[in-house]
Amino acid sequence: MKTAIVYYSAHHGNTKKLLDAIAEKYDVTLIDVTKDKTTDISQYDRIGFASGIYYASFAKQVLKYAEEKLPMGKSVFYISTYGTKKPSYYRAIVRIAESKCCKEIGRYDCLGFDTFGPFKLIGGIAKGHPTEDEINGAVRFYESL
Repeated sequence: MKTAIVYYSAHHGNTKKLLDAIAEKYDVTLIDVTKDKTTDISQYDRIGFASGIYYASFAKQVLKYAEEKLPMGKSVFYISTYGTKKPSYYRAIVRIAESKCCKEIGRYDCLGFDTFGPFKLIGGIAKGHPTEDEINGAVRFYESL
């Protein structure tokens, strides 16, 4: 199955660490939304969306990409890293996928070192994350799809 993962990973590269581990073991195409705006993702069977969490949501760049380029009826999955967890993080990306009749096949999330916004004042939270176990967990998640 051809798989692409559309991602945004800034600041500390937490999300990219997970994706690199997956790509090292499996044939997936990683699409950085800040650099690649031309890849046609309609050719892929499965499409992942991966992002750090910014203000309780996936990065706006990933959301915009999904709104504009996600084809109808694809299988989708989500990967995220966060400083603190709330169940609402997926709301916007899921809404976009559902509006395009896509089938969700899974979600993976874990802690990621976070110095965004007010966390910078205290030196950040979730230091040392993602851990090796969390990175391996992302690979196991992908294997399970």
